[in-house]
Amino acid sequence: MFKRLYMFLVMGTALACQASTSAPGNVDGSTNLQPDQVQSQVAKEVASLISSYNYKKVPLNDSLSTVVYNRYIKALDENHNYLLASDIKDFDRFKTAIDDDLKAGNLNDVFYIFNVYQKRYLERINYSLSQLDKTYDYSKNESFTYDREKEPWMGSEADMNKLWAQRVKYDLLNLKLASTDASKNKETLKKRYQNLIAQAKKLSNQDVFQLFMDAFTESVDPHTNYFNPANAANFNIEMSRSLEGIGASLQSENEYITIKSIVAGGPADKSRQINIDDRIVAVAQGKTGEFQDIVGWRIENAIALIRGTKGTTVRLRLLPKGSGAKPHIVEMMREKIVLKDQLAKKEIRTYNQNGKTVKIGIINVPAFYIDFNAYRAKDPNYQSTTRDVKLILDTLKRENVDGVILDLRQNGGGSLIEAIELTGLFIKDGPVVQVRDTRNRVEVNEDEDSSVAYAGPLAVMTDRFSASASEIFAGAIQDYGRGLIIGTQTYGKGTVQSAIELDKVINPSIRDMITSMTKKANGTGAESRFGQLNLTVAKFYRISGSSTQHKGVLPDISFPSVIPLDKYGEDTEPSALPFDMIAKSNYTKVGDLSGAIPQLTKAHEQRMANNANYKYLLEDIADYKKRQNETSVTLNEQQLKQQRDADEQKAFERNNLRRAALGLSALQKGQTRPKNEDLDFLKMEAGQILTDFISLDKTARYTNNLGAPAQQPQQPK
Repeated sequence: MFKRLYMFLVMGTALACQASTSAPGNVDGSTNLQPDQVQSQVAKEVASLISSYNYKKVPLNDSLSTVVYNRYIKALDENHNYLLASDIKDFDRFKTAIDDDLKAGNLNDVFYIFNVYQKRYLERINYSLSQLDKTYDYSKNESFTYDREKEPWMGSEADMNKLWAQRVKYDLLNLKLASTDASKNKETLKKRYQNLIAQAKKLSNQDVFQLFMDAFTESVDPHTNYFNPANAANFNIEMSRSLEGIGASLQSENEYITIKSIVAGGPADKSRQINIDDRIVAVAQGKTGEFQDIVGWRIENAIALIRGTKGTTVRLRLLPKGSGAKPHIVEMMREKIVLKDQLAKKEIRTYNQNGKTVKIGIINVPAFYIDFNAYRAKDPNYQSTTRDVKLILDTLKRENVDGVILDLRQNGGGSLIEAIELTGLFIKDGPVVQVRDTRNRVEVNEDEDSSVAYAGPLAVMTDRFSASASEIFAGAIQDYGRGLIIGTQTYGKGTVQSAIELDKVINPSIRDMITSMTKKANGTGAESRFGQLNLTVAKFYRISGSSTQHKGVLPDISFPSVIPLDKYGEDTEPSALPFDMIAKSNYTKVGDLSGAIPQLTKAHEQRMANNANYKYLLEDIADYKKRQNETSVTLNEQQLKQQRDADEQKAFERNNLRRAALGLSALQKGQTRPKNEDLDFLKMEAGQILTDFISLDKTARYTNNLGAPAQQPQQPK
């Protein structure tokens, strides 16, 4: 399951929040969350859409029900820290009933499971609080098993208490190693546990529903996903790389929604009245709306009030940092803000090859983004990956670079249109990707623009988290022989999703009835929202006929993977579609790099054999693999301190050895690394590989069919 980071940009169009439905608090302090009618209807609709239209034909039966059940339990308590064996035995009666529940829109069983889990969770944290006054002996040779995923469920509360007593001891020992003030450490841990309880009690039925729907959709395939209204808004903002709001990021701290950063040029910045660490205590809409107190709110609910469309007014009551500060009111008009730190950006690196200076332009492409709303509105300045990269390429050509690297590491994909158009910047025209739908019809998506933005030497960097649109681009560049692929095997996400707004597909009479009842229940005229389903409807294939699914794109020149290939990637997903092939497209290769790749690989390997950073990278990977198999930690203070001191010293020394290998000065203990310092030696090596390629005799590189001689790669100066 995704781990939620409770820090969001204040952005996007305001969406109606579903009211949290819960019964009064129980004696143990837990809440009894219940599903609402919107969620019931969404569950039925999503089940129907998946059964009828998903690319992967999976019948909604007892077999799938068992998979969904197991995923749901794992999402709740993957580490077997809260639920008892008796709870699991009780839940097993639902194992083959979930398919029928989904068809009927019955979420009672799902919420029953969650409420038992929530009860157990609060019991464990409350028990931990009760253990803080105990005296612990840290000289014993005891250990705490922190990874219990493969361990059996606890059989009794006494066994669970023993485990959690060790957990508290471990938490206190961690604090003790940093500070000898025992009373202060206990107070710190007390506040931490109390905060966990407070956060748990803020969970709503939307959280439960989202968690269950994730378990359901991902049991069918990893990339069919349901997004509740708030998550749908965040997904679409990710795609556009722009937002409409006040231009600030928020974080929840001690029950206050706190300003943590301010976007330059945004409304918050232009107001000159908002500072980092200011706390928002109330929000009002327009110039005359009443203030609503948000102290103690969940951050996403507060953001729903602060969000709004461009041109609308929001007022914030702010409490500046400091005990004696007085609140003040700031009025702002929301604007459209471009998230510049999430856009494509460039740098230039200089290499020396046989006495000649070679300039390599490196373009970091974090995603294949496009502002669909601005594009549909025919905004001439709409934000997109291709437009941004085109502008960067124009700049790099003016600066006379000899080669270009597109860095797609960590790029999880995005817009298919952008993958096609970005490829078109580097080839004349022709097919880029093939798409096969549920009826086995194959459509060839082509670049139809014969212009070439950049015709020079090209390389593409990939890693295990380069996925989807990144794989389409890298695969096309490789199939055309247009450039070198350098790095590691990509993710292998070769499926196509269609975003379905459920408001538009749910039966209008049912939708209107639920909307009416929701208005009545909420006492407002807010329109009900049903969220979004991203449904897998097709599969990608390279123009060579190979699927990008499961296997991804294999590099021409390989780097060792920092990301564990056996832990992350499509081939690690049990529900993933398999690799297969179709007929190749009709395309003409730009060039053939097969003759150059062995020479470049040999030169790369010779450099790495004597490269200290490469050696340290391999050692880091080996250390990581070793630690992956560890499941427990000692509770003996002396042993743990010795181990951590040794690890810290090793990391400190290795970091300085890395710096020395890069020609940088050593750091003193406690000294922070300069902000703009770049220690990415793999990127440096990719530039060296492209430099090697440029230095080859032109005929040894490839046969270039891009066009006139003026477009040919420039020779090193």
